[in-house]
Amino acid sequence: MYRIVRKKALNPTVTQLEIEAPLVAKKAKPGQFIILRVDADGERIPLTVAGCNPEEGTVKIIFQIVGATTEKLNHKQEGESIQDFVGPLGVATHLDGLKKVCIVGGGVGCAIAMPIAQALHDMGADVTSIIGFRNKDLVILEDEFKACSNKMYMMTDDGSYGRHGNVTMPLKEMLEAGETFDMVITIGPLIMMKFVVAAAKPFGVPVTVSMNPIMIDGTGMCGGCRLTLNRDGKKVTKFACVDGPDFNGYEVDFDEAMSRGRMYFDFERHAHEETCNLFKNA
Repeated sequence: MYRIVRKKALNPTVTQLEIEAPLVAKKAKPGQFIILRVDADGERIPLTVAGCNPEEGTVKIIFQIVGATTEKLNHKQEGESIQDFVGPLGVATHLDGLKKVCIVGGGVGCAIAMPIAQALHDMGADVTSIIGFRNKDLVILEDEFKACSNKMYMMTDDGSYGRHGNVTMPLKEMLEAGETFDMVITIGPLIMMKFVVAAAKPFGVPVTVSMNPIMIDGTGMCGGCRLTLNRDGKKVTKFACVDGPDFNGYEVDFDEAMSRGRMYFDFERHAHEETCNLFKNA
């Protein structure tokens, strides 16, 4: 069992937990993830590591309440425990040699982007962060991004905070003005990452995307997290859990990934509704 040391609501639908998991805390690197089960009868879900404290032996995870399992996880309180916490899994984000990087995060994807930005900052890289949210109430980790960014752009879809617009706007403006980056690293909704890739492509800037498809075991056995890459004129199958979660954005078949991501939407919604009703009647 893995004890919840600290719990914090970042906005009405996003929660941050710090979990006592000393072995994971010693090994995890930015970009890697864990798989957890809330209880013995629960499903396995992947969540990216949002930070580690090896001295305390704790791992930070940030999640959005979108389904039955995240609803159950959000009902856990400090001092309580979760059943399983397996990791670190996946390949850490490749940061060596990067001197100037643009980090583009959207929504809860900013929880994954922030430790990458922090690691780059600690390495002495020049970090430009662009973070976007639907509205002011959903903004998370603003101070953390400010602390590790040389420049930061805050975007909201409705203009209620920061600048009105989407994350591709400042990226395009910088690239059109002649600014160069060793890498653009983007993490967020699939449709957002697809358009970030499209915005960067005319300028030949390398783009890394972090993929979060359906996943069960996290070791490549189930095949649920498979992705199609278009590489050298051929379609190549990769698995996000063992080959990723980071991939070359120019190779990813985003349309297929979005289609696969919607496969179980109705089942997930029904399970979430049932779980919410159970908590209401408890």
